[in-house]
Amino acid sequence: MLGSLLIGLREGLEAALIVGILVAYLSRLGRRDVLPRLWIGVGLAVALSLGIGAVLTFGAYELTFQAQEIIGGTLSLVAVGFVTWMIFWMQKTARNLKKELHGGVDRALASGGMWGIVVLGFISVAREGIETTLILWSVVQSAGSAPTALVGAVIGFAISITAGALLSRGIVKLNLGRFFTWTGGILVVVAAGVLAYAMHDLQEAGVLPGPWGYLAPAAAGGAAAVGGIATGWAGFPFGYAFDVSAAVAPGGTLATLGQATIGFMPVMTWLQVIAWALYIVIVGTIFVRRVRAARPAQKKATAIGAAVPAPEGIR
Repeated sequence: MLGSLLIGLREGLEAALIVGILVAYLSRLGRRDVLPRLWIGVGLAVALSLGIGAVLTFGAYELTFQAQEIIGGTLSLVAVGFVTWMIFWMQKTARNLKKELHGGVDRALASGGMWGIVVLGFISVAREGIETTLILWSVVQSAGSAPTALVGAVIGFAISITAGALLSRGIVKLNLGRFFTWTGGILVVVAAGVLAYAMHDLQEAGVLPGPWGYLAPAAAGGAAAVGGIATGWAGFPFGYAFDVSAAVAPGGTLATLGQATIGFMPVMTWLQVIAWALYIVIVGTIFVRRVRAARPAQKKATAIGAAVPAPEGIR
């Protein structure tokens, strides 16, 4: 629930802010007459996202176990790519988002056609919706608890929609730079967990070498093992890295919480651990460097009274 709530909150708030900016700008231009077109585009984007979610959820039932694992692992990799891109995209464009959206509205209105605003609303929300669908689906697959994940996502969306409405009306204020920095850092860890589970799926399917393939190192003598496969350094690189299932019961509360937040599983392969660690080190380092590089500019903007480009009331 925690992981899906965070995803729903961040992605939902991004979408709510984008829609809020578009609505506010059209109202300021005195073109509220085209708002229904904008809402058509938003509605189509939401319908597409729900449709993709339904296909991912119910479309795999007729597939073989191997095909399900291959599809699950591949889509999890796609989700990790989306999350990574989204984190850095928001870091780069947050301060220019309002200007870019205003330019999109101007171009759509200048074209004079009905579909310009519809397409603008669709594109602005569809990206967030598809990202959210893939990420939530991957989190549900890794955590194995669809009902609680759905509840968390709904709570996150509800909070984000409420917050977006209050922000766009200037009723509350929020430091968006700080919000997206903190949630971005947390999502780096969540994405690393999704990547680790993708490795697990692809290893089970035989796409990648692992404990279920012919390269798996068999345990020798009294060495630690899981199902006859070497564990620990003896299992490197295609065996198991560790097995703490005696202390952390698989499927238990602690295991489920760890798997849904940081990608921890009581039994993990070396490939999972390596992928998780490399993602944290590489993506985390780039993320932190960008945060540090942005601080001087933020301090300068604060000193001259500049606000984060967003709807009225957002700072």
